[in-house]
Amino acid sequence: MQAGDDLAALIVDALSGAHLALANGDVIAVAQKIVSKAEGRLIRLADIEPGRRAKELARQADKDPRLVELILAESREVLRYRPGVIIVEHRLGIVLANAGIDRSNVDGGDDTVLLLPLDPDSSAADLRGRLESQLGVSLAVMVTDSIGRAWRLGTTGTVIGCAGIDALTDLRGRPDLFGRELQVSEIATADSAAAGAALVMGEGAESAPVVLIRGLNAGESAQTARQALRPKADDLFR
Repeated sequence: MQAGDDLAALIVDALSGAHLALANGDVIAVAQKIVSKAEGRLIRLADIEPGRRAKELARQADKDPRLVELILAESREVLRYRPGVIIVEHRLGIVLANAGIDRSNVDGGDDTVLLLPLDPDSSAADLRGRLESQLGVSLAVMVTDSIGRAWRLGTTGTVIGCAGIDALTDLRGRPDLFGRELQVSEIATADSAAAGAALVMGEGAESAPVVLIRGLNAGESAQTARQALRPKADDLFR
C-alpha cells in the first residue's frame, strides 16, 4: 500500500478475486493502517525536530523525543505517562496510547511511523460512496484500529471512523425480558462489529486488512464514530 493508492479499486479487485458479491446491508471493515498509508500518513522520524516539552516528556516516558513530538502534535492533552507509554486524548477525541502512532507493519524500519488518518469518519464516508457507486449496493464502511482498554489487558478492535452503521444503538426506554424499562443500555454496535473483524484481520503478519461482515442490515445510519466518544464531563476517570 502506497500513498495515493485507490483503496476502493483495490477492495473491488479483492472481492472479485475472492468471488464475493456484496449485498445491501453489508459492512466493509477496513484496517486503519491501509487507510493511513493510502492517505500518506507515513512520517520519517529523521524529519522531526523535537521541542523542549517533547524532550522532557521523552525523558520521563523513556521514549524517542522525535516520536514524542509527533505524539504531542497529534494530541489535545496528555493524560498519563510512565516509562514505555504515554496516554493522550487524541485530536480526534479518542483516548489511547501514544496517539495511535505505530511502527508495526510499516515499511521503512524503526525510523518510519504511521499516524492515524486525519478524519477517519470522512475516510469511511468517502470509501463508502465510491464502493456504492461502483457496486450498486447500499453498504456501511468502518475504519478500525486495535486499542487497549482501561482495566483490561490486551487490545480489541475499535471503530475510529464509520459511515452507514450505528456507532451506538440506544435501548433506553425499551422493555427488558421482564417488562422493566431499560435505563442506561446503549450498545456499541460498530465497536462490537470491529472486535469481531479484528479476529479475522489478526495483529501480526496475517495480511487481511479488509473484512466483509454480513447480517447486520447496515447501510442507512447517519451516525459517525465520534458519537460513541464519552463526553469529558461524563468521564469519571479524568
